[in-house]
Amino acid sequence: MQQPSPTPRKATGRPPRISREEVVETARRIVAEEGVGKLTMRRLAGEIGSTPMALYHHVRNKEELLVLLLDDYAARALRPVELPADPRERVLAAATAIHDALAACPWIVEVLAADDLFSTHALWYVERIVDGLVDCGLSPERAAQGYRAIWYYTTGEIVVRATAAERRAGDDRPTYREQVFAALDPAEYPRLAQVAGRWEPVTAQDAYGDGLRALVTGLLAAG
Repeated sequence: MQQPSPTPRKATGRPPRISREEVVETARRIVAEEGVGKLTMRRLAGEIGSTPMALYHHVRNKEELLVLLLDDYAARALRPVELPADPRERVLAAATAIHDALAACPWIVEVLAADDLFSTHALWYVERIVDGLVDCGLSPERAAQGYRAIWYYTTGEIVVRATAAERRAGDDRPTYREQVFAALDPAEYPRLAQVAGRWEPVTAQDAYGDGLRALVTGLLAAG
């Protein structure tokens, strides 16, 4: 008599290991949809279908995870390109490239504002800015300070605009500033009163390029 075939046993052992690419992709989706504040190791593990301990094979903590996200984004958005030969124009073009990349992904600025996290892929552009400032006559030390001024201007402009846009989303009521400016006393604030009614549309214009050029001109003039 033929014996019945044994019932196949379910495979045992550890579940398939997650990849670093899967970790980065899932983390990127969370911050893009809900913001950096919603990204935790526990949340990320749950989204992947794993455990926080499994994530530690790839990242030690949330800070290292954010660095991975920064580097992943910079590798895609800040590829080396041909820049102008003129050093001043090279500085302007490199800074504008950084600005445009960050403006297209505002959540990154929230991370970079901490000032101690950065992407190694972005260093190519930082090098071109510092090198351009040196070629314009600044010392390496002054060029480094000049880059910091450009960086603060760039990130500050994006943070203010992104935050304001988020606060005004779906709310067409006058802003607090509009209410205050509407009640300005021309005798006490003559210049502000002169432009108060046009303040919002005027300041909403994208003047990053003009401000950057003025900043660089000032840095070079100061030596």
